[in-house]
Amino acid sequence: MKKIYRWAVLLFSSTMLFVSCGKEKDEASTSIPVIEMPDQPASTSSGAVSQEPEEDVREGMTRSVLTNQWIDESLKDQRPVAVMINNIEAALPQSGIGKAGVMYEAPVEGGLTRLLAVIDDWASLGELGPVRSCRLYYVYFALEWDAIYAHFGGPELYVKEILSEDYVHNLDGLELEGTAYHRRSRPGVSKEHTAYTSGEELLKGLEKKGYSMTYTGNYEGPHYQFASEDNPVDLSSSTGVQDAVHVEPGYSINKPYFEYHEEDGLYYRYQYGKPHIDEATGEQLAYKNILLQTTYSVSLDAKGYLGFKNHDTTLGGYYITGGKAIPVTWEKTTDFGPTKYFDQDGNEINLNTGKTFICIIQESAENRVVIR
Repeated sequence: MKKIYRWAVLLFSSTMLFVSCGKEKDEASTSIPVIEMPDQPASTSSGAVSQEPEEDVREGMTRSVLTNQWIDESLKDQRPVAVMINNIEAALPQSGIGKAGVMYEAPVEGGLTRLLAVIDDWASLGELGPVRSCRLYYVYFALEWDAIYAHFGGPELYVKEILSEDYVHNLDGLELEGTAYHRRSRPGVSKEHTAYTSGEELLKGLEKKGYSMTYTGNYEGPHYQFASEDNPVDLSSSTGVQDAVHVEPGYSINKPYFEYHEEDGLYYRYQYGKPHIDEATGEQLAYKNILLQTTYSVSLDAKGYLGFKNHDTTLGGYYITGGKAIPVTWEKTTDFGPTKYFDQDGNEINLNTGKTFICIIQESAENRVVIR
């Protein structure tokens, strides 16, 4: 039996479909094709490293599935939220994004990028935003975590079908403004950059839609394997290792990069020529792990909407931590299943405890990646 895999692009036919797109919320619906692919076997590498047993237990605490850090036990079964974050320069500064345990960045039209902030302790979240519109491939990133997907509209032609699925629990600002979202007064800033949410508002939106706060039967966790904090990942002797104190994913507009600080073992993020700051805390974004994930892409129409192949078993990337980088391959075999990353010896990698930043790299732009 075949599984149906949606290309987050959904348009690799012999003739490219070009669509004249108007305003996102007014675009007409169409039937979106899917690509049928044979079932992919799960990895059976004998070298795969299993999750290490817990070294200690803390009363009233549990490990975050996003970071492996200790969080309140009340969050153990609570689904995370995955929130679309506006990332153009005119929308800055962004507020609340430092709370994301996992952050995705991927190109959208015109060479810009958009962020997806995945947050587990979201109910107590202050103001978060600015929130921006959906793109199809981000829905699949959210599905990996069984997350509640928060966005403000989107190109209906490409996202209507997936958002209508009963297993996609999404909070759309076009429907829920005033309940799950508010407008912040930002003089001189376009209205499209003024939509924000908060933990209280997300909870109201979730209750209005009747979505479960706890994991559904679709969650295929645990998502990542983490090394013990007493025995952290050291890539120094890994196959293909190279120094990585400066990392550039190669995005052309915001030109982000990460600088490694040996004193705390974190990668500090910069974009638009300056530190990337969370307005809510005044702190620069910093991450323990970076994953660069090369992915097939396609341009969907003359407006430049992109699609990415979220399922793959052939393309590669890099895992970066502790001032070192190693080449990896990645695999995702089901819509809900997590993306797994493997080293050059075929072993599933362990991440270090802490936040992770995932950069989706177009295969056509792979040569713009800089690691040194």
